[in-house]
Amino acid sequence: MVTLGELGESAVLARIFPRLPDSDATILGPGDDAAVLRAPDGRFVVTTDTMIHGPDFRFAWSTPHDLGWKAAATNLADVAAMGAVPTALVVAVAAPPDTDVAVLEGLADGLRDACQTLAPGCGVVGGDLAASATFTIAVTAFGDLEGRPPVTRSGAQPGDVLAVSGPLDLAARGLELLFTRAVDETGAPDSARAVALRAEFPAEIEAQLAPSPPLLDGVAAALAGATAMLDVSDGLAIDARRIAAASGVRLDILFAALDGSVSLQGGEAHALLATFPAEAVLPRGFRVIGRVEAGEGVLVDGVPYDERGGWDPYVDGRR
Repeated sequence: MVTLGELGESAVLARIFPRLPDSDATILGPGDDAAVLRAPDGRFVVTTDTMIHGPDFRFAWSTPHDLGWKAAATNLADVAAMGAVPTALVVAVAAPPDTDVAVLEGLADGLRDACQTLAPGCGVVGGDLAASATFTIAVTAFGDLEGRPPVTRSGAQPGDVLAVSGPLDLAARGLELLFTRAVDETGAPDSARAVALRAEFPAEIEAQLAPSPPLLDGVAAALAGATAMLDVSDGLAIDARRIAAASGVRLDILFAALDGSVSLQGGEAHALLATFPAEAVLPRGFRVIGRVEAGEGVLVDGVPYDERGGWDPYVDGRR
């Protein structure tokens, strides 16, 4: 094993840069004080997120490749939810000096593979390395609106339909499986049990550890006239409530349209929840799960749904 502390920052970067994907928007990439990107639209969308060992991931469950993939995918989903095309990532990693450099190499490979698979043309254009007692990944993602207005949370209108693209509860089921069956007798994460669980429940565990959001459907939704949209990262009910509050409307979810098995509270789905005019032709990946009405809040089959649910990092992140 060769550690980060033994190599030093310059040598680590020399091993990482060749693994990172290029961006089609790059004018000047990694190696300077800042990157320079093309912005043909004159505007760009930007979002950022962190993944911290403990509340957000466990090394006993996730491979370094998983971490790189998920760090890219979750940020790219937020770009897609604005109707933008992902163009670039900036990635900062804080790690203990005794971390094996192979961990960062695997993370870089995951970033590369996620970009090439989910958002071809998007790449890593810069970032930072730092020392920390807690392994932390911070990603900032950029996207090109291609001349379109952004699709925000605030445009839903009474009479619109509510639709979703992507699975809603696979990731939540995967997380529950990990916490109940990938732990030892003391409740500590167990890597061997996680590997076995992944083989037994591949769809659920992959959805949690290495999600594949329907990124291309974000642009498709914008082109189809979506009036509001967001990334379902904290649970269907809480994220639907966010659209309702931002738009000043009420959303009525039809439970039968969820196949009767979807939790309204499961987080980290990274599906795209959108509203469309009733006359719109929905993109192929979307399915109708409700309607938009005058009023406020969220209903399920016409009944107010007030359960808290969803993911809260200050509550759920403590487990």
